[in-house]
Order: sequence, then structure tokens, then C-alpha cells
Amino acid sequence: MQLTVRDIAKMLKVPEREIFHWIETEELPAYKIHDQYRFNRAELLEWISSRNIPVPSDLFPHEPAASSLSLADALEHGGILYGLKGADKESVLAAMVQDIPLPPASDRNYLLQILLAREAQASTGVGDGIAVPHVRNPVIFPVTRPLAILFFLDKAVDFGALDGKPVRSLFTLVSHNVRAHLQLLSRLAFVLRDPSFKSQIQNQSDKETIFKSLRLLESRFKPC
Repeated sequence: MQLTVRDIAKMLKVPEREIFHWIETEELPAYKIHDQYRFNRAELLEWISSRNIPVPSDLFPHEPAASSLSLADALEHGGILYGLKGADKESVLAAMVQDIPLPPASDRNYLLQILLAREAQASTGVGDGIAVPHVRNPVIFPVTRPLAILFFLDKAVDFGALDGKPVRSLFTLVSHNVRAHLQLLSRLAFVLRDPSFKSQIQNQSDKETIFKSLRLLESRFKPC
């Protein structure tokens, strides 16, 4: 959360008043600290991408390109886990955090607090029984390569999704830099638009079926 209103206005080439307008009306994620707004770089990038605003390159000037990233590779590294238990969103996220393959020294309780704070801001339920809670600051939990994890819940829970449907499937991402994080999110959004693949996730299909469909879809993916 190092970026200021002035920083973002300069990067996006808009007046500062437009940034304040977006905070009030467009759910631009911001944190008020000592009467000044501050912004998390990853959250800002996600918000920009979701609205088809061109992403300024200086948001991640020190991070290498990751054009060869594969969501299927990341998911094979992270895994597909069935039967995640929990009676509500909080307990499901707590169980999920314990099963994410993080480096041994990672503070899982802090990760849980990050995810819960994110859900308090806005639900990560994307509709049709699927949610995408994910690490917002990959620097906190460094990994040697990005990973994705798909959790199938033991029973559906309310995630406060906009369509009102309870969630039975969770995707989460752990990345080594912001660029990789955003590129994997972009690929995930792309594959979840495919009705057949989404149906497989909703029906908690077997791993072989999911990976086969995912690799086929990624072969058609064209970065923006």
C-alpha cells in the first residue's frame, strides 16, 4: 500500500478528482491512513484489468515478463483438493489456508487475515458457485514459481456472491510477483467463461478431465 492518489492519477493519466470518484462509485480498493488514501499495487492492477483499462507498465517496472505462464502448470504444481470442510465462509477459508502448499516459514494466520479482510471489502464469489480468494501481496509469501490450487468444498457455503448462489469451488493463487499474479488471474477468468469447463468445476469432475480441458482452453488463450 505504497501508492497515493497522485501516483495513480499520474500513471493512468486522469485528474486526481477522477480517482476519488472511482473510490466512491467504482469500488476502487483504497485504504485510508491518516486521512490519506493508499493503494495496494496488486489490488489496483486487478481493478484496472477488470475494467479493461490499459495497465501502465510502471506499476511493475522491476518484474520480468511472464508470457509463458501456464495456469495448468500452476494448478498441477498447487493441486486439486476434494472435500474441503467448513460451515461458513470464515471456516472454509481457514481450512483452505492450512492446505495451501506454502514455504515452511509462511505465516498462515496472517494470510487468513488478509483473505478475510479482502472478503470484508467485497466478496470474491464470481458467480455460479465459484469463488477466487487469492493472495493479494505475493511478496509476503515468496515461492519459486506460481501455483494455483482448486478446492472442492464438502458442502456449499454462502460467500456473498453477487448472484446469490452458494459456493462449492474455490480457486486460489500464490505468485512470486504481481505480473505473474495478474496473468494467472487473466487466464483463470478466460477459462471460466467456457461453459463446458465451468460445468466440470461445478460438478467437481475428476482431475484428469479438468487438466485435459484446461490445457485445451489455454492453447486458445490470446493475451490482451
